[in-house]
Amino acid sequence: MRILVINPNTSVAMTEKIGAAARAVAAPGTEIIAVNPADGPVSIEGYYDEAFSVPGLLAEIRKGEASGVSAHVIACFDDSGLEAARSLASAPVIGIGEAAFHLASLVAHRFTVVTTLSRSIAAIETNLMKYGLATRCARVRACEVPVLALDDPASNASALISAEIEHAKREDRAEAIVLGCAGMADLAARLTEEHGLPVIDGVAGAVKLAEACSALSLKTSKIGAYAAPQPKPYLGAFAALAPQHTKSP
Repeated sequence: MRILVINPNTSVAMTEKIGAAARAVAAPGTEIIAVNPADGPVSIEGYYDEAFSVPGLLAEIRKGEASGVSAHVIACFDDSGLEAARSLASAPVIGIGEAAFHLASLVAHRFTVVTTLSRSIAAIETNLMKYGLATRCARVRACEVPVLALDDPASNASALISAEIEHAKREDRAEAIVLGCAGMADLAARLTEEHGLPVIDGVAGAVKLAEACSALSLKTSKIGAYAAPQPKPYLGAFAALAPQHTKSP
């Protein structure tokens, strides 16, 4: 089984961290291919960055489909480009945000999301509503740590995240914590032990859900919302992303 894990930003260091987190939980025989696009923002912090990350993400999805991967994981907590990727792919596409929310709802009645910057709160709250899980989330909190600071050993990012979890336990009555950024993936195990409650990393969760979909021979439905896009010309810089005629799975 081969799983393509795509970091939609262009930070190679973050891609390496995400790849390591994915491989740490992958089953024997599962190959993790961790990539990021060459073009786009170095981090995704808000709607503007997200918009410019999607073309590169979709280009990587297309490459993965051509190489026959078993599943795709979008390793951005906002689930950037998820619906478009599912329209393009036949293999399952798992967003780490959606994966983490569902896993949290299986192990706790109320969970809190701890993300990076306040500007990300609205997107996460919107996704929770879209996925039908808003009532299970007590609160979305921001620790005001820029995404790139998560890769800086000199930053106090880990301490700020831990402090926000403590606030969530006391003020939100949170029974589980969802880490709201792929760059936090390496912190989940330590924070679980430190705080005595499940701390869920969406990268690990998405990999296991991708393995489950593959083991069950599940593919992305091509009837309705995720039907293949209609073939048509795209002009200029997006010409290479133009939808092509595809065979039904």
